[in-house]
Amino acid sequence: MILKQFRHRGDNFSYVVADGKTEEAAVVDPSFNADVIVRWLRERKLKAKYVICTHGHNDHTAGNDDFRREFDARVVAYRLSPVPKDLAVADGDTLGVGELGLRIIHTPGHTPDGICLLVDGKLLTGDTLFVGECGRTDLPGGNPVDLYHSLFEKLMTLSDDVEVYPGHDYGPKPCSTVGIERRTNYTLEKRTLEEFVKFMKQP
Repeated sequence: MILKQFRHRGDNFSYVVADGKTEEAAVVDPSFNADVIVRWLRERKLKAKYVICTHGHNDHTAGNDDFRREFDARVVAYRLSPVPKDLAVADGDTLGVGELGLRIIHTPGHTPDGICLLVDGKLLTGDTLFVGECGRTDLPGGNPVDLYHSLFEKLMTLSDDVEVYPGHDYGPKPCSTVGIERRTNYTLEKRTLEEFVKFMKQP
């Protein structure tokens, strides 16, 4: 499996997940990095089969059309997402990229349509979980109750050795693990649901 992280403009991370044997790839949240990713894919003779949106915010979906145009890629988003999409996915679905299986984990909270992707022990978390932080819930559609369930009942049930690849470069390093975040991320300290909602509403 090939996993490549990009940050060319701004603090948004974009990703390519590819099967080197079949040369099929998925681009996750192309953002403002699309031109660099297109060039990187072409240099390696990889074909973007999908463009996957972890959620509908413009700073993540910018560049989607570049991959439709360059590779005839299909745009993938959660089934209730407002993102113009070719393929709607739901919690627990698996997307095939070559011989790889990308598992969809619906993680609302930052937005109602948030998803994370789990593939070969690597978790792409969008704006649900960052290194040392979590997604904000004070934007339209944000919901701290949903985020609590997404973080603690879904992501934090994964193994400590699962690698975490976030949607923004907000932390001291570009990636982490579930175990490290469980131990060191102050947003993941043990709280009741009520305590977490109150915590998220603090300025």
